[in-house]
Amino acid sequence: MNRRLATHAATLLLAVTAGALGAWGATQIFNGSPVPGPTLHEIVHDELQLSDRQEQQIEQAEVSFARQRVQLEGEVRAANNELAVAIRGGGGDTPEVRAAVAHFHDAMGDLQAATLAHIFEMRSVLTPSQASVFDQRVAEALADEGA
Repeated sequence: MNRRLATHAATLLLAVTAGALGAWGATQIFNGSPVPGPTLHEIVHDELQLSDRQEQQIEQAEVSFARQRVQLEGEVRAANNELAVAIRGGGGDTPEVRAAVAHFHDAMGDLQAATLAHIFEMRSVLTPSQASVFDQRVAEALADEGA
């Protein structure tokens, strides 16, 4: 029985660690935190030579996403807290732990989906040549983060 509990505990620790690393990586790429090379914000505003109308549209999208991101990141923190409570409750791989892990995955998925929707919303106001540069720079940022 002790070996089974140790296996469940190790699996849980691995899942929590992987989730936390994924959350950290996502926030490093998309929230303007320091990353190698320019941030997405810098790429859009400094490299793409936006028109005044494009600047206005993107600024509106950024304000809207900033509010949404605060709410979604709050949900991720709440899910982490649920997981901490479930783990403190003891008993290893319990239904409460599994539910908290599922909540965390759902919250992270929602944050990632909203971030991608925001990126595609910004892209939708770009000209084809701007979009080409944008796509390349986003792909580079994602590849650099995965290296």
